[in-house]
Amino acid sequence: MENVTKSGKCTGRKFPEHFLLFFLQCNLKHMNESNSFKNTFLIRIVGGHTAAPNSIRYLVSLKSTSGQHFCGGSLVHRYWVLTAAHCDYKVNIFEGTEQYAKPRILVIHPLYNRSTNNADIMLIKLRAPMVLNKYVSLAPLPRQGTGVAEGHVCRVSGWGYNSLEGGQVPVTLRTVTVPIVSTARCNSSDSFNGNITANMICAGYSTGGKDACKGDSGGPLVCDRRIYGVVSWGNGCGDAKFPGVYTAVSRFRRWIDQTIYGSYLRCFKPWR
Repeated sequence: MENVTKSGKCTGRKFPEHFLLFFLQCNLKHMNESNSFKNTFLIRIVGGHTAAPNSIRYLVSLKSTSGQHFCGGSLVHRYWVLTAAHCDYKVNIFEGTEQYAKPRILVIHPLYNRSTNNADIMLIKLRAPMVLNKYVSLAPLPRQGTGVAEGHVCRVSGWGYNSLEGGQVPVTLRTVTVPIVSTARCNSSDSFNGNITANMICAGYSTGGKDACKGDSGGPLVCDRRIYGVVSWGNGCGDAKFPGVYTAVSRFRRWIDQTIYGSYLRCFKPWR
């Protein structure tokens, strides 16, 4: 695959083979996943409840080639999935009723830093478009630069473990509401101690107990029906001192639009 630098030049980047996409269309597909996957860097729902059938119709499940769910994502265009940059390895995606797709290209944000998790955002272009119907729809995104006020209650969803130690893997989509936490509080010395950048937002309760946890990385944080966050990283799950950390989608809306609609996509070569 070819990538594009900020200067507009094309630079090469190779991705692992056997990369497939597996969408969860009806939000109720059973997930058979072993605990051998629980030590990865990813995040899942803690303290949530089962989502209503077909209530989150743009949510995507990324799976390994062995069928293990490890990341979430959101369908933002018939050809494009929005997820986290650290989800850029062997994957399958599946839908409940069912739609399969292979990726054509993977586009990681050029500012992504694996050490700091800054700009942890990626777009996946599919080889074939998804069919939009009563089970599958597109995720609405915020405008560039818009924000969400501290205390505003948002929703995060996924299919992950219900505790950091693993817990139970839910067979249905789970969801939980969490309030936005100010960057100042999230960056305090007794929390993330300055590691939260302008490209991140935090969400969680001061009492803890509700959070994303292992396996939901790349999934959406929805505020006012728009995806303001992409599940990125954290310190434990549901810890009162450490809210969940999300990539701030509104900081990257212009990049998302340019990637999907921009003429510079001629730089990209199909993934094979």
